[in-house]
Amino acid sequence: MAPLIAIIGCDGSGKSTLTADMVAALAGERPVATRYLGLGSGAIGERIKRWPLIGPAVEARLARKGKQTRTTGARIPGLATALVIYGFSLLRRRRFRQVLALRRQGVTVVTDRYPQTDVPGFYDGPGLSAAAASSAPVAWLAARERRLYDWMASHTPTLVLRLNIDAETAHARKPEHDLALLRQKVAATPLLRFNGAAIVDLDSRAPYAQVRQRALDAIRAAIG
Repeated sequence: MAPLIAIIGCDGSGKSTLTADMVAALAGERPVATRYLGLGSGAIGERIKRWPLIGPAVEARLARKGKQTRTTGARIPGLATALVIYGFSLLRRRRFRQVLALRRQGVTVVTDRYPQTDVPGFYDGPGLSAAAASSAPVAWLAARERRLYDWMASHTPTLVLRLNIDAETAHARKPEHDLALLRQKVAATPLLRFNGAAIVDLDSRAPYAQVRQRALDAIRAAIG
């Protein structure tokens, strides 16, 4: 299949900007496309928060349930929460299949985020594999979701560009994000191995022109 470049990193590290720029730079050299492989749950939460009167309370309740679900040693708060998380994972699988289809057609794909199994519960890992299942149906969903992520993660990217950043800088760029969660993601970033893929580390605090050039040089070296 055609090459796949995965751009990963904590929120605020510049993934979306770099992804768009890499696609633009490569477009004159080869067929290239981009796909977002995150869940998009954060954007949905922001929309819920804007609902009149009840929005902030509903979003806060959902956020508490989400935090409990991704906490090792906690319990997944009910079947409804598990179904929502599993539904998001099915949507991710759908987008992942689109990526594979493009690659089979000879299109190089640059992805914003990439599914992984090294760190469960968050950071594009299986959402139902960190906290304990609260019932047999939840355990069944968790097992199905884990197999889904094992399958996606088995497709090793040609190259991973890992954008490194500290939590405080990320929070300054994304003040709407929870600082504690950003710290968790920063700590987890070096643990992500993506099935033994080639990984190039980039300091996203450096001047952007420098980050962009290093990323482009790494991609061209990897895909020829």
